[in-house]
Amino acid sequence: MLRGILTVGGWTLISRILGFARDMLIAALIGTGPIADAFFVALKLPNLFRRLFGEGAFNAAFIPAFSGLLHTEGIGAAKQFAQEAFAVMAFWLGIMTILGEIFMPELMIVLAPGFADDPGKFALAVSLSRITFPYLVLICLAALVSGVLNGLEKFTAASASYVLFNIVSIACMIWMTPYVPTVGHALAWGVTISGVAQLGLLMLAVRRGGMALKIPRPRMTPQMRLLMRRMAPGLVGAGVTQLNLTVDVIIASLLPPGTVSVLYFADRVQQLPLGVIGTAVGTALLPMLSRQVRAGEAASSVGTLNRAIEYGLFLTLPAALALIVCAQPIMFVLFGRGAFDLESVRLSSQSLEAYALGLPAFVLVKVLAPAFFARGDTGMPVKIGVGSVALNLVLNLIFMMPLAHIGPALATSLAAICNVSGLAFVLRRRGHFVADQQLRRRCLGMLGAAVAMALVLWGLRDLLFQTLPHGWLRFGSLTGLVGAGMLTYGLAASLFGAYDLRDIGRMMSRRRLRREGGSAISSARTTET
Repeated sequence: MLRGILTVGGWTLISRILGFARDMLIAALIGTGPIADAFFVALKLPNLFRRLFGEGAFNAAFIPAFSGLLHTEGIGAAKQFAQEAFAVMAFWLGIMTILGEIFMPELMIVLAPGFADDPGKFALAVSLSRITFPYLVLICLAALVSGVLNGLEKFTAASASYVLFNIVSIACMIWMTPYVPTVGHALAWGVTISGVAQLGLLMLAVRRGGMALKIPRPRMTPQMRLLMRRMAPGLVGAGVTQLNLTVDVIIASLLPPGTVSVLYFADRVQQLPLGVIGTAVGTALLPMLSRQVRAGEAASSVGTLNRAIEYGLFLTLPAALALIVCAQPIMFVLFGRGAFDLESVRLSSQSLEAYALGLPAFVLVKVLAPAFFARGDTGMPVKIGVGSVALNLVLNLIFMMPLAHIGPALATSLAAICNVSGLAFVLRRRGHFVADQQLRRRCLGMLGAAVAMALVLWGLRDLLFQTLPHGWLRFGSLTGLVGAGMLTYGLAASLFGAYDLRDIGRMMSRRRLRREGGSAISSARTTET
């Protein structure tokens, strides 16, 4: 599992870094103005589907079924299942896309009701959304192919495909802008073109993996009906965080102009640890839990879940405290230039602090939800998820006026904490999760180390950024701040027992023995031949 986490996390990290480069260009060119607001709303709808399908509902329903067929009935049955799913999804998503293109103005009234007061911004949002909406079909089909690769435990191509999104977006922003009405149009075309590139890369990867997919006539077979039934509740159960963020956009559209953009840039920063840690752990965890549950290895599945929580929290706890303490320097360094002025930095840093409060919960939702999905239970997560979405909406309405741009972020964090608490309670009551002694001991160590790191960062942040407040040298200040935090956390984590170097050594030894053993077997076979 750890190897899969590192593979997915590594490629996700590369994607997030390129994403920051893209967002820095966006911030410099259009800041938090009406074009930015319109584009981010246009991006939200297909991006919601990408995160729901690519990181949530589809994987939750598809991977356990695909893995089960692969290990019980063989590659032929699994391939047939994947091809049928591809055909059915392409058909229904194609119809959905056509309807979305036709009724985009009505859809925009639901997604961004506040834009209706500004006809120019509303028309621009509709225009950009019509350009980006075909990405829905492309990325959902790409998610299916990624699910096949993940089920085969081939994580590299599926994780690397997201890098193309940022590369294509940057290229279109730079080279297409002179030929289209606004930077927002160039970005919108980049979204759809990147979907074509991602799907093409994944189809090539699955072909090289020995499972070239041929697309049959779409048919609702019994297996497809079961898949759709499991996906439907999973859209809420696995994607509740994304649905909460969508509620944030709806509320933000009713707040002062620029609030949508302020929340977007804050969310992008907290998505770095969430994507690298949460998505990586959840993606690698589900296939392993599915196999253990099917094999009747109850104790092993509980142990696997404990280690997944441990891996997730080891980096999430310090990341959350670091973002809270250093929110303003981070936003200033990453985005504080061009059209993104100091007031935008101040507002977005306040939203970031509120998002960071819920970061551990965001990650743990991605860790605990697979424990339900591996057992074919998408019902309970959806019940808890619906409650979380309802709570988020209520809190948004309560916070909207007194807290403005901070309200949606704080509401989302509090709803995520309630969501993960509900998931953990049900798993514990069913006997599917019991925190073992190692997890309890190391969580206390992680918390102590994270607090020590936060105190060091608190003392250093003003000193560093008062001496180098402007220019490219501020990246050096941020690097120094990050380095000091990492060093402090690493030393404190070892002191407080948050990790054991001997465990890492034993893990590396086992990997080396497996490699050497595999080489020896290959050599023996070559000699026999």
